Amino acid sequence: MRIVVVTYGTEGDARPLAALCRALLNSGHEPRLLADRGTLGAAESLGISTTALAGDIRAALQPNGSIAGVVAKGSGFASVATALARIANASAESWMKEIVAAGRDCDAVVVSGLAAFVGLSAAEYLRVKAIGTGFIPITPTSEFPSPFLPPTLPHFLNHASHVMVNGILWHAFRKATNAARARVCGLPPRRKGWTSHPMLYGISPSLVPRPNDWPDNALLCGQWVPPAPQWSPPRALSEFLAAGEPPMYVGFGSMSGFDRPQLLNALIGAVAGRRALFYPGWSGVHRDELPDNFFLIGDTPHGWLFPKTSLVIHHGGSGTSHSAARAGVPSVVVPFTGDQHFWASRLTRIGVAPEAVKGRRLRAAALARGIESAGNEGVRSNARAVAERMREETGLRSAVAAIEAILRR
Repeated sequence: MRIVVVTYGTEGDARPLAALCRALLNSGHEPRLLADRGTLGAAESLGISTTALAGDIRAALQPNGSIAGVVAKGSGFASVATALARIANASAESWMKEIVAAGRDCDAVVVSGLAAFVGLSAAEYLRVKAIGTGFIPITPTSEFPSPFLPPTLPHFLNHASHVMVNGILWHAFRKATNAARARVCGLPPRRKGWTSHPMLYGISPSLVPRPNDWPDNALLCGQWVPPAPQWSPPRALSEFLAAGEPPMYVGFGSMSGFDRPQLLNALIGAVAGRRALFYPGWSGVHRDELPDNFFLIGDTPHGWLFPKTSLVIHHGGSGTSHSAARAGVPSVVVPFTGDQHFWASRLTRIGVAPEAVKGRRLRAAALARGIESAGNEGVRSNARAVAERMREETGLRSAVAAIEAILRR
């Protein structure tokens, strides 16, 4: 079957969908991934057919970009939603054309990220199945609050918080989505967002057990782990790893727009001369800004690297949180915005991370306390136990089976 998979966001949005596409390809299907040009590398390395969508997400996240200031200020969800919608709304019409063109004669459109509303509209126009995917649990539940709100919200507001957040998102995207529906497809405007399509989550039940009050159309598959790449580490990295005790890993993925000098000073102070790997990601940090005990690395498979570290200091993105837990090493989470606080609380709840360290105005003393707590043998033991459970999950197999069952109906 021909399946168009569309997303828009950072590497964390595109990588698990590349893994899903590879699993679909292995099962005899013909997937094509549509995403931002800068996030398609993983899919292309897996042999997946790709199409670049209009836009430049990396530029939007740089210090002068449309969302960087919102992150730096620690703004609330409504401001973050507006900034994200601004990125999507500017390209809604282009995306609609690109998805419709790629979807001619397809059997389904799988949607995710900032392109979800446009993708659902394209599936409606093409008269094919629409399947939602996600790595943040947004289906309303009473068991925990919306991941985009503080995890300390009173329990009785949990379900309402999801409904409110989903409503804010639809309101921010609605005008541009309806305009693209009309101009490209001749579709009528929608007053409400979509709720009845299947939702497949590439989330581990070890981190988020499936809520008992979720509807039947929401499936928690397990983490979507790509096949191990044919990858060999650079000689310098192998030599660094062999030269001493397992180092810490420090990386904040696609995050940018924060006070870089302050963050670096806090990191260097908290690491206190110990061995550390640093992945600059989209931060713009250069080698000459780091002391000799930091080894700067490029894009390195987490599945290969994390088990070789003593702990993982990260921003709390869904993908990195899952990969650290799956590796069996503790996390120290430094969240900045969005759902990162949710994943930080989840890792703390299952005992594989201490309390989160605030990313905005990061302090060396606070991060040092987190590093010390993560070294506790109880935390390390919990991390090993969680990893054993996660390695038994069959997330991609479950997702492919679900898609095939949906398309047979």
